[in-house]
Amino acid sequence: MTPHMMCATPPVSPATKQMIKRMVTSAVFAGLAAGLLAALLHFAFVQNLILLGEEYETGAMVHFGGVMAHDHDAAEPMVPDAAAPEAAAPPDAEAGHEHHHHAVDEDGSPLQRNALTVLFFVVTYVSYGLILAAGFGLADSLGKAIGLREGLLWGIAGFVAFQLAPAMGLEPELPGTMAADLAARQLWWWGTALATVGGLALIGYGKGVPAYGAAILLLALPHIIGAPELEGYTGVAPPELAAAFAARGLGVGFLVWATLGALTGHLWSESKST
Repeated sequence: MTPHMMCATPPVSPATKQMIKRMVTSAVFAGLAAGLLAALLHFAFVQNLILLGEEYETGAMVHFGGVMAHDHDAAEPMVPDAAAPEAAAPPDAEAGHEHHHHAVDEDGSPLQRNALTVLFFVVTYVSYGLILAAGFGLADSLGKAIGLREGLLWGIAGFVAFQLAPAMGLEPELPGTMAADLAARQLWWWGTALATVGGLALIGYGKGVPAYGAAILLLALPHIIGAPELEGYTGVAPPELAAAFAARGLGVGFLVWATLGALTGHLWSESKST
């Protein structure tokens, strides 16, 4: 046997090539659409919160520094202590709007930042689409039909695994808020995502009490172990801002994941029928 014969790989069957083509095509088109939707929703609901958080992070705005308490019996507002000169103006919506534009102007490249944001979302959701399509291929090999409805359920499961379940221990991080050690957070995030994927797969395709028991254990295990935590809270951004960021981020994530799953499932079934 010659070295050439020893290194030869078996030819890929036409059926396998067709499945790979369906995976890539479905993932790319669905991921592109979902990424553009994610960018649109991000600009509409989330980006202003990030820019405002960056203002607090850099010290351009100070939490509690400009709060003006109104006395119901007085015609004029109670002005903060003059000993805090940075508290001369209240952080109301108009002030936040002005700081927003100031931050963008200082950056000097809002178009570049927005373009990179769009690119990030497109690449991210195309990657997620490839993961979904690979799962569809596995389900198809097991005799499970995948269409728009099944894709929607897979998309919601993806949201639960990659966003909701990790957020139960590691809330979405706004600039100006503190977080635990990065390596520890990444390890816990990946462990939670993989455990949740396994648990949901057992719920969807497992049979019998042992499978469901293992699913419950996998879903609960990361939270029993617990996410890395801070010893204290010293963030400079207002907690109300961080809460709004987390809520909007999860809401946007749900809509985009559902769209990604439904589109990928639909394109998968359409490409199979042609």
